[in-house]
Amino acid sequence: MKVSAVKQAASEAEVYRLEEQVGYILRQASQRHAAIFAARIPGDLTATQFAALAKLAECGACSQNHLGRMTSMDGATIKGVTDRLIQRGFIEARPDPEDNRRRVLALTPLGLETAQSAIPAALAITDETLAPLTESERVEFLELLKKLR
Repeated sequence: MKVSAVKQAASEAEVYRLEEQVGYILRQASQRHAAIFAARIPGDLTATQFAALAKLAECGACSQNHLGRMTSMDGATIKGVTDRLIQRGFIEARPDPEDNRRRVLALTPLGLETAQSAIPAALAITDETLAPLTESERVEFLELLKKLR
């Protein structure tokens, strides 16, 4: 093989194709899911607001810090999310009887009703997002994504 042919082969191997990069593909999939979510979730909820409501419905009252950890939100994000949910009347905050520096968050009756009505839509959103995959591909895809956390 000539030197110029070797250089050409090496440069072809180093070509960066954006469309083949994991971040690019994940972003496209995320954008598709976000569009499906926005179109189908009831109550004009954001994904982070729904996550907080769903986790409170699942686990019950907890501190803001704990809710943030359970929903993978940092302190500033969970504070903003919970402040907006309080303003909308979906959750209430009260001082923790064991530690006044901490807020305990709980669903209000409106919040519980909203979460319960949004959960079937969220399941349908997941189903629509994964629609291009077979059932076995869905299971494998989710397992592989979990490895990337």
